[in-house]
Amino acid sequence: MSPRLDDEDPDRLYTVTGGRSRVDAGAVDLVTLIVSESEPSTGMQSEHVRILTLCRRPTAVVEISADLGMPVSVVKILLCDLLDTGAVTARHPSVTRVSSSPGVHPSLPDPELLKQVLVGLQNL
Repeated sequence: MSPRLDDEDPDRLYTVTGGRSRVDAGAVDLVTLIVSESEPSTGMQSEHVRILTLCRRPTAVVEISADLGMPVSVVKILLCDLLDTGAVTARHPSVTRVSSSPGVHPSLPDPELLKQVLVGLQNL
């Protein structure tokens, strides 16, 4: 059984993120797909290694968070580190701009893309 997020040691999370608590709001969101662009290197932070290994296939940020057993906010900080070095790339979902369609909000991701993400997660 994996540890509960409530049980996570705040000091450990502080250490993992180097004391940072915020990232660029537009860098990644919950459904952004992350893909490894390189192999882990010697001396790399263990959480970065785990992310690079996990993201050999496109993996949603929310899924990375669940697999690492860490809060999404912490995972986003780690991902921004990897994005800055080019170790991973982010594939942002396209946003539907059509506001005349009934039931479609203009700021929500494309429903078809969300279906594909859900199918991918179910196939794991």
